[in-house]
Amino acid sequence: MAQPEIDYTLYLVTDRDLMALSTIEETVERAIEGGTTLVQLREKHIEDEEFIRIARNVKEVCDAHQVPLIINDNVEVARVVDAAGVHVGQDDMPCQQVRAILGPDKIIGVSASTFEEAVQAERDGADYLGVGAMFPTSTKDDADITSVDDLKKILATVKIPSVLIGGINAKTIPQFREYKPAGYAVVSAIMAAEDPARASQELRSVIAGA
Repeated sequence: MAQPEIDYTLYLVTDRDLMALSTIEETVERAIEGGTTLVQLREKHIEDEEFIRIARNVKEVCDAHQVPLIINDNVEVARVVDAAGVHVGQDDMPCQQVRAILGPDKIIGVSASTFEEAVQAERDGADYLGVGAMFPTSTKDDADITSVDDLKKILATVKIPSVLIGGINAKTIPQFREYKPAGYAVVSAIMAAEDPARASQELRSVIAGA
């Protein structure tokens, strides 16, 4: 079994605290219907048992639409629900340790806010980078801001796909189009939308330069 093909174009990172709709499943499904290509389930403050239950439900939605599900931080949840992969930050489990647990067929993403972190993540075997935060963001108030100079160096040097995160929305995406990242990771612009499908459609249009 080989790694799944991943389309990073519009990468939804969930946050139930921001959700305008009543369930995470409905929000994710509507987002996918509107053009979201990848989903990361982020749950920071719940026990593994509940995380697994939610992850199974969200994975069922993702599987029905053939969209991969990435689990944030929690390697055990990713393993139990057979997610497409896991995303880890600089302070989480090291990439090589994640690989040893999940094996070669799973996708591993690593957060990188500097050129040095990006190069190291690639060296450690990451499959893609979450680069940022590009702007200050209320969803992660301790995030380090990535400079445009570092972004340019990362995109010019690192061979694995880079997804931009942190304050990414329809207004900010055009600022990065010339750099041609693999995709854009969005939280509040979709999660807080009354119509996640329409929000996703609009973001896809902006990404395409329409």
